[in-house]
Amino acid sequence: MRQIGIVIYDEAEVLDFAGPYEVFATAARLCEEKPWAVCLISERQTVNARGGLSVNSHFTLNNHPRLDVLLVSGGVHTWALNNRTLLEAIRRAGEKASWVTSVCTGAFLLAEAGLLSTEKVTTHWEDLPDLHRRFPALQVQENIRWVEDGNRITSAGISAGIDMSLHLVAKLHSRELAEKTARQMDYEWLQIASE
Repeated sequence: MRQIGIVIYDEAEVLDFAGPYEVFATAARLCEEKPWAVCLISERQTVNARGGLSVNSHFTLNNHPRLDVLLVSGGVHTWALNNRTLLEAIRRAGEKASWVTSVCTGAFLLAEAGLLSTEKVTTHWEDLPDLHRRFPALQVQENIRWVEDGNRITSAGISAGIDMSLHLVAKLHSRELAEKTARQMDYEWLQIASE
């Protein structure tokens, strides 16, 4: 069974991780063969997400299973860019994963961890100039929901992570399961991307 791990941290944007979590969990529930398990991973067992939401992770950075899909959520990422423990754990997990993905400003963490170098990427519209300035070798894309470059997929802000996750469900399993998942979630899947 594939393992999908979503990395969260203090001040992570709630929908950045909860939206993709719901997509992958719903898809697995709708699929007879249970194609994957999804988990939350953080430095400490409990983190305080945006708005003061206390979240208990399934695993810490030190005890999570090997990941087939690494997804790094966005949020107030500025302090996280200086957290060597977090970045090193993201790098290690990403080097072994088949897919390395991010929502919103999670792209900054992937790049700082050395998992993005010259790929096409995107992030929240407000952070596009900063991503380009900080990582000039990246091909920063605007006005799209997500961008796929090899086995790297980055999405724009917040709700775009749901669209990207549905896209990943289609790639990992089938378009039919992705559409069924979107329907179950009562969600209009926006399939605007650049590949």
